[in-house]
Amino acid sequence: MVTPIVMPKFGQMTEDSAIVEWLKKEGDSVAKGDVLFLVETDKSVMEVESFSAGTLLKIVVGVGVSVPVQSVVAYLGEKGEAVPAKPAPQRPAPEGAPPGANTAAPVARAAAPIALAPALAPPPPPPAAPVRFRISPRAAALARECVIDAHAIVGSGPDGRIVEKDVKAYLEANDYASLRVSPAAKAMAAKEGLDLIALGADNAGKRIAVADVERAVAEKPTAMSKMRQVIAQRLAQSVVTAPHFYVTVEVDMTETLAHRARLNAAGARYSVTDFIAQASVLALKEFPALNSATDGKSVRWHSRVHLGIAVNLDQGLVVPVVRGADEMTMAELSARSKELVDKARAGRLAPDEMSGSTFSISNMGMLDVEAFTAIINPGESAILAVSSTIRKPVVRGEQIVVRPIMKMTLSSDHRLIDGATAARFINSIKTKLEDNGLWSALTS
Repeated sequence: MVTPIVMPKFGQMTEDSAIVEWLKKEGDSVAKGDVLFLVETDKSVMEVESFSAGTLLKIVVGVGVSVPVQSVVAYLGEKGEAVPAKPAPQRPAPEGAPPGANTAAPVARAAAPIALAPALAPPPPPPAAPVRFRISPRAAALARECVIDAHAIVGSGPDGRIVEKDVKAYLEANDYASLRVSPAAKAMAAKEGLDLIALGADNAGKRIAVADVERAVAEKPTAMSKMRQVIAQRLAQSVVTAPHFYVTVEVDMTETLAHRARLNAAGARYSVTDFIAQASVLALKEFPALNSATDGKSVRWHSRVHLGIAVNLDQGLVVPVVRGADEMTMAELSARSKELVDKARAGRLAPDEMSGSTFSISNMGMLDVEAFTAIINPGESAILAVSSTIRKPVVRGEQIVVRPIMKMTLSSDHRLIDGATAARFINSIKTKLEDNGLWSALTS
């Protein structure tokens, strides 16, 4: 029996995903549990495995194509079976399958298999068909010969059809005859789908050479990755909906760094981020408003701290979440943070390890920055931006001394948090970081 393979749903916010690589090809035998393809989600690349055994009869969705979740991407069945013309209806999940799965749906997994949530709503209707581009064969041939983009031409034929005289008028209006182009540059421009008229305008009347075409090719727009698109969407949403304001303090890291050095010399491996994370968790217990969220009409108070720690990857920013950070010892918090950061850099984070944070930390201390501000993650009310620790002169009593100073900037949602509350919260973190007795008690 032919079984449709569908695009899994990764998290409640996922509406569509793109396949980045097929690990099986048409005609291959597939065993239950075999990885069929890799999918790029908004935060990582996930493996998708099969629930059924059979032969991969047909691949419907190729690499790089983004489709709505629950769309059919391939068909599995017995060798020689006919593939249906339309996607087959999904069947109930077999006994023992994860909740929300069906025989047509593959399983997605990162470090371990993950149960897929069922689609909550049907995919949105397709967009309206674009206006049809009409051009006569003679006009199209002339445009190809001249290496120009005919879409910029206004047609005078029936229904806006572009005819040969329209192309000639366009060439004359843009002084095409004066263009000087090397044969190699023209051939390359034609191959890359560039417009010689646009290239001529960029070169201010100079002869168009291969180097000019190569520069134009390098500047051609390229599609953003799925991860970068989602980052852009969510951060733009945050800036628009949450009125940000910022509070900055300087922290004398002398005691913290000294205590960290003693711990590491004794065999422990604590990072500066571990101390900042622990101090933040303790401060969030004192100031629950910073561990809450609002949609502008209601407030959601969180009884536990789920701490997000931003990690920069080549393809974008991910925020692994340490769940229940308020119930962990400092050693447990440090170990879990390191585990999640390592998984993030390996691209093995599961969707539930990147969602549900109640407060986040973005530490750029290793990048030699004096200060910066961060954008609040949607669903939170604040984020802490941590800068580099820099040795600088400061006044202590009546003396000027050199101390390791670290700046922290708190971004807060002004709909929920007032300036005084934000100031008290960030100063609570500062006080804790400068308290050697606290760290002795927490790490003894």
